[in-house]
Amino acid sequence: MRTYIGIALSGFICLSACGQPKPLDGDLKTKHSTTLIDRERAIAKAGTMQTGAEQTEKYLPLLKGKRVGMVVNPTSIIGNQTVVDSLLKRGVKIEKIFGPEHGFRGNASAGVHVDDAVDTKTGIKAISLYGKHSTPTAEDLADIDIMVFDIQDVGVRFYTYINTLQYVMEACAANNKELLILDRPNPNGYLIDGPILDPKFKSGIGVQPIPIAHGLTIGEYAQMLNGEGWLKGKVKCKINIIKVANYNHDMEYTLPVKPSPNLNTQQSIMLYPTTCLFEGTYLNHGRGTMYPFTIVGAPALKGKYSFSFTPKSIKGMSETPLFQDQICYGLDLRNADIEKIRKSKTIQLQWMIELYKNSPNKADFFNSKLSKEMGVIERLVGIADFRQQIIDGKSEKEIRASWEPGLSAYKTMRKKYLLYK
Repeated sequence: MRTYIGIALSGFICLSACGQPKPLDGDLKTKHSTTLIDRERAIAKAGTMQTGAEQTEKYLPLLKGKRVGMVVNPTSIIGNQTVVDSLLKRGVKIEKIFGPEHGFRGNASAGVHVDDAVDTKTGIKAISLYGKHSTPTAEDLADIDIMVFDIQDVGVRFYTYINTLQYVMEACAANNKELLILDRPNPNGYLIDGPILDPKFKSGIGVQPIPIAHGLTIGEYAQMLNGEGWLKGKVKCKINIIKVANYNHDMEYTLPVKPSPNLNTQQSIMLYPTTCLFEGTYLNHGRGTMYPFTIVGAPALKGKYSFSFTPKSIKGMSETPLFQDQICYGLDLRNADIEKIRKSKTIQLQWMIELYKNSPNKADFFNSKLSKEMGVIERLVGIADFRQQIIDGKSEKEIRASWEPGLSAYKTMRKKYLLYK
């Protein structure tokens, strides 16, 4: 079943092989370019899916007369308003706002620490969970009666919002606060794939033993954190989940707002489980262009590929991209067949295999600019073997077989926590 709820995406340009501006493919541009105003009309016409936040009648009574903390970002919307603005108009007393990576307003670049501040629009104190501390403190929660978590996830282990969820749950459990989760669809909900994270590669981009693509909504993942005893000290957080109405994991869901600055097209969101792995290589995967996660290349691949692009400094997206102001050659995945990818229900390893084979300097292929030391690819993929498998020329089938039996065991365990088909 397809549910298209529009995301307003501009038709940006990127350098093509001949160095001339190349507009985004017309089908891509029109298919996902419904305005936010049209969104509610689409919901009404479909008469089906509603996010947890949109079902205000189910949770406003739970907030009445309480001092509320909101864990939110720009994806936290009701119609064409932020959930904060909407609830304030409905008389909800919002005491504090807590913002994850990129900040509450979503204007910080990836990996950039965000400071506490006062939100200029509402006058409410905004506490950063991606700055001095990642977990709300007892002081932060002292004047809060109930916390609300409403952030759009994209279903991938190294997308840091699920880490924020865990830290908020741990803080709520430690301070005896209830957490109300306003659930949202997972645009990659159909996909459960990748190796299970080895604990020795635990990091800020991977905390729990789950595959690269976990196939859960935020609400379902919260249930897994509780149920598997993964919270610090094996504490249990009191959670209340407002489910997405009329939703299942096989639905095609187009986000109404970009979930973070570099996931700015529906194509980038769908390719993200695969193309973010290139952060563990020497290749630029579109950072410094308006097409992050949909193009991949490097200057060294000149002569191997005709497609080219030139990364530039872009404030709020990628201010110091790899190979800045240099022409990169490689793959243009902006028109990759998403329907075919969905049917395969797999991460697309063939691009990594191909680019390694065509790389003239294989010794540096996995030397990411994110770290002076080797190891970024292991933290992204979650296991030690992947790098050597690519170097040894293992086939996609052989690599995928090495992910078992862990992946199958996870799929079985996951079923205990599903809220949707």
